[in-house]
Order: sequence, then C-alpha cells, then structure tokens
Amino acid sequence: MLITDYLKSNANKYPNTEALIHIDSENSRTELSWQDFDIISNQLANFLKSKNIKTGDKVGLLLQNEIIWLPIYFGILKSGATAVLLNYNSCQDEIEHCIILSDCKGLFFSHNHIHLNSFLNDNLWAVDCSDKKKLLDTLKVYSTNLVINNISSEGIASIYFSSGTTGHSKAILITHKALVSAAQMELSHHKQCFEDRFLCICPLYHAGAKIHWLGSLVVGGAIVLYNCPLTPKNLLSVIEKERITITFLLVPQIHDIIDALDLGDISLNNYNLEQWRLMHSGAQYIPQPLIERWLKYFTNQKYDTNYGLTESTGPGCIHLGVDNTHKLGSIGKADPNWEVDIVKDGTSVSCGKIGELIVKGPGIM
Repeated sequence: MLITDYLKSNANKYPNTEALIHIDSENSRTELSWQDFDIISNQLANFLKSKNIKTGDKVGLLLQNEIIWLPIYFGILKSGATAVLLNYNSCQDEIEHCIILSDCKGLFFSHNHIHLNSFLNDNLWAVDCSDKKKLLDTLKVYSTNLVINNISSEGIASIYFSSGTTGHSKAILITHKALVSAAQMELSHHKQCFEDRFLCICPLYHAGAKIHWLGSLVVGGAIVLYNCPLTPKNLLSVIEKERITITFLLVPQIHDIIDALDLGDISLNNYNLEQWRLMHSGAQYIPQPLIERWLKYFTNQKYDTNYGLTESTGPGCIHLGVDNTHKLGSIGKADPNWEVDIVKDGTSVSCGKIGELIVKGPGIM
C-alpha cells in the first residue's frame, strides 16, 4: 500500500466530488475533483518520466499553497521519485543549499523565485508554475494512464527540512511506509469520514497540517487551502462558508480568536459553526489554560494535541488524545507502529531509573 493508492481509490469512488479547494488572497475560489486530481498527478508522473526521472531521483517543490501543489506532489511520488519540499520563505542561499544537499534533478517553482534561474544548469531542469493554466496545458500532452512502478514502501517518498535555527536546514527523510502509517493512525485518532472537510492554513512544505489531512484522504475527505489574511473574522467566515469540520491551528491563531471573542470584536452568534467538530494543534508547547479558554467558547468541539509532526511523520508519533487537556507537554502514547524504550549505554533501564529515550518508527531524521 502506498499513499497514492488512496488517491486512485477516491478517483474511482468519487470522481466528480470536490477534493481540493483553494481560496486565494482575493477570495477567489478554485477546485479540483478527485478524478482531476488523480489525472493531473498521472500526467505529471509521465512528464517526469519524459525527463528521464527514475525511481529514487529527487525533484524539488518550491511553491506556495496553490491548487496544483498536491497534484504535483502526488505526481512526483507516483513517478517513483522523491519529493524535496522546500521552504519558500527561506533566502536564496538556504534554498540552494537544500537543493544541492538533496541532489535534485528537477524543480517546480513559481515566479517568486525566478532569481533561481542563475542557479539552474544541465543537471537541474526547472518548471515555472506561475501560470497554472499554461502548466496544465503542457501536461495535457502526457498520458492520463500511469504505468505501475515498482515502488518500495521502504523507499524515501519525501524529504522535509528543519527550520535551520541552529545552522543550515537538516534533511528529514519520510518513507512511503511512514506516510501510510501516518494516514492510518490519523484516521484511528480522529475518525475522519467522507463528509469531513479539512482547513489547511499551514504551508504544505511542512508536515504539520498536510499529514493530519492524510486521515481524510483515506476516506475521501476534501482539503481547503486558505491563503487569505489569518484574522479571526476571516478564519471563522471560511470555516462557516466551506463547512469545515476539522482544523489544525497554531497557538498564535488560537490566541487571536479567543482574544477577539473576549474583547467582543467577533461573536459566535454571527456564525453557523455547528459542523466544526475538531480543532487540534501542535508544533510547540500548548498551554493548558489556552485550551480551557478555547473549550469554554466551543463547548461541542473536541480538541487534541499531536507532537512529532516532522521528524517523526506527523500523528504517527505522540498522540495526546481528546479529553486529555489536563496533561502538559509532549505526553502521550506512541502509536502501534512505534517502538519506545529508555536505555543507558544501549541497555534498557529498570523502572524508576534514568536513561535516554529511544524511539524507533517509520520516520527517519
């Protein structure tokens, strides 16, 4: 089983149902069905084969959250190549460092990084994705049928990068098996269904929100990519309008919404949010009083904390669990695909003794 198998399954089951929705800074809305999502990713995989991309080759993805991001990503995976997910907020030197470190053979980028042209050479081709219509027209000449590749579940599907706060960004390797594990564990944690709609406001180059959505992918739940200013009013409006059921919000966004409610800048009486069943967070320490304040406003909503979003492949690591807001920090149970031990000098320590925490799982850092 590969994560791309879920896309093919959804395209067969729900061909004309919305899969991807993108709302840009001007509130313009575009969408792709599951069938179109699958077709474009197949065409892109065949395009990569025409570029002589082979299993295990690295292909960079340097785009902001756009409607074509996920079809490109899944197309790279379907080709057997490894998707190198680059931080578009990084400076040119850092981006070039990550491209060289990962030995990219190709690159998908936007006009925001046109200065990279001086960096391209015979060993690194690039596709400017600024004009999405032009890109889709280019892909139309390639077959919509995908020749099955012999892709190993143990092979590297994606390379993420750390933020680089202690020097150059460090590569984090995510296997195909790890993505499937994360999807299955996320589905186990949060019981996604076909009707769920996931709001993604975090950058897709980061594991955070995207990997949480993989649970919805398993059952055909849509993802809404939102690129508008993240004001409390905008967030609540899009959640109401798009009938969002699941969100992943970071602490600053949670704070902003609560503060706006406390100050009376917004009122929940002005929004119909009854379908919003789950809000979860992670990526940093989550103060217990903050979640208690949140749940006083959103009384019918579940909350969950998940840690280990990048280096441990998202929800496949530490799952705090709903109704456990009294627990602090990265406390929770490792999922079934993980082995956890406390050791000293390579040997397990007895109960009550101090040692080093060792975690083995599908993610590799």
